[in-house]
Amino acid sequence: MIKTVLTLSAILFAFAAASVAAQTFIKTTGDWSAFKDDSGKSPSCYIASAPKKETGNYKRRGDTFVLISHRPGESAWDVFELRAGYAYKKGSRVTLVIDGQKFGLFTQQNAAWAKDAKTDRALARAMIRGSKMIVTGTSARGTTTVDTYSLRGFTAAYKTIGRDCGVK
Repeated sequence: MIKTVLTLSAILFAFAAASVAAQTFIKTTGDWSAFKDDSGKSPSCYIASAPKKETGNYKRRGDTFVLISHRPGESAWDVFELRAGYAYKKGSRVTLVIDGQKFGLFTQQNAAWAKDAKTDRALARAMIRGSKMIVTGTSARGTTTVDTYSLRGFTAAYKTIGRDCGVK
């Protein structure tokens, strides 16, 4: 619980580029928390969660979390982003499995993303239907990590940001 609160605090800090006052916590549903950012020309909304279980032979690791965001001003919906808490091995891919459905993500520094909007949408749909998400990545030092995320509360949190950011 403490780690989750600290990670969610780190998420707010990481996305407070323009103004901390513009970041608004909406609510937590299950293992997912919803936020709204009014700092730009149009609002953006995102949901976030930290893994329930982190495994790997590492000595030190930063905050790890997944975000799904809607950015109406950019016509961007369901944007999936993973923050690993370490730098990924250059050119490596992250494997993500949601209840048996497999996805590949590209990496850059400490983050991973879907290759396109179609994959973002497919990830969001799989997360709505799923109960668990397993993420496997490789650090710049060659350490393999496996993080397990609960999808409990994802659907309700997802609907919350859809409503707050005007997604039809």
